[in-house]
Amino acid sequence: MSTKASRSCRYATLLLLSVLGLAAANGMPLTGTDLVSALRLGGYVILMRHASSPRDPPDSGQTNPDNLRHERQLDENGRASARGMGDALRRLQIPVGQILSSPTYRALETLRLAQLAAPKTYPELGDAGQSMQADKSGRRGAWIREKVGTQPPRGTNTLIVTHFPNVAESFPDDAKGLEDGEALIYRPDGHGSATLVARLKIGDWAHLPAS
Repeated sequence: MSTKASRSCRYATLLLLSVLGLAAANGMPLTGTDLVSALRLGGYVILMRHASSPRDPPDSGQTNPDNLRHERQLDENGRASARGMGDALRRLQIPVGQILSSPTYRALETLRLAQLAAPKTYPELGDAGQSMQADKSGRRGAWIREKVGTQPPRGTNTLIVTHFPNVAESFPDDAKGLEDGEALIYRPDGHGSATLVARLKIGDWAHLPAS
């Protein structure tokens, strides 16, 4: 690429970043190609509820071989949607850098089936072993808000997989009606806060346009 062409490419990228950043700052939702373009550039945090899972652990004969603690695991729809999300992220060339996850089996199964990099697990993202009881202290919600407000490494997006009560404690207004596998996509402002720019059901990743 010539020097002139390289400068033009950098200018176009900076212009796109400016336009998308202004839209996010003004609370304008990103959809379709605008959302894909933004995520390709990085700088967003994807806060996701794990894929579809029955509320009760499986019978012993239906437990996955690697589910050694006999925890809740994904159902057929959850497994298919997790695979579909991972396929879409690769097809759309959306860079995922840091991955933070609940230590529960159903959250880790979501990431494994999506074929994403190994996550780092945190108890603050888990269900405290109480099948999703709320944390009345507020510490868990504050911890998650701090992570969502942290800018990802340059050129990447951060993915956080957790449970509905944790999302609801952290962002009660944004979390209303959040379905299994649904994601809230935030743009950190560099000062510890973040703006919601998109909300995406897990099945909608596959329908995002590549260009």
